[in-house]
Amino acid sequence: MALSDIAEGLEVTTEQRNRGVATVDDTGRNLRERLETFADDLPCAADTAETILETHASGTSVGESARQSGVAPITAAKTLHLLGVHGVSPLPPMGHEIIRDWLSADLSRSEARALTGANETEFALATFIETHEPIAGAAEVVEGALTFGGDAAVRKRDALAETMSGVGDLF
Repeated sequence: MALSDIAEGLEVTTEQRNRGVATVDDTGRNLRERLETFADDLPCAADTAETILETHASGTSVGESARQSGVAPITAAKTLHLLGVHGVSPLPPMGHEIIRDWLSADLSRSEARALTGANETEFALATFIETHEPIAGAAEVVEGALTFGGDAAVRKRDALAETMSGVGDLF
């Protein structure tokens, strides 16, 4: 039995409708407007936080993002942490365990600093990260804005365009 024998007598009785592309972000507001909700809990203004997020998302370091935003690097790192961006801590996970031991009075501060090998600024930032949870709801705003559009995502894609292959390269 051939495929044509199996398909004999089949007919299409309905047509599929094209519904278009699903929209993920339906807030209708830009990133700065959404960050205004969290402005009271941030160490900088919402427009500065927007610049920090966009520059950091485009691949620049926290220090460079801070410079472009006109704030201190530790302020930029705190802002990123509070908005739910991961990877801004200067210490590895073991360093955070040591800080937790210091915070629970199992170690002195000088012992904790010596064990982590961190300088004053790194130790202060890691302590801030240990003692402050990201702002509730902020990570979703940041993730949605930077993953599904926004200028930073477009700039990042454009910057990497020459490293990406097209469909024609597969043949």
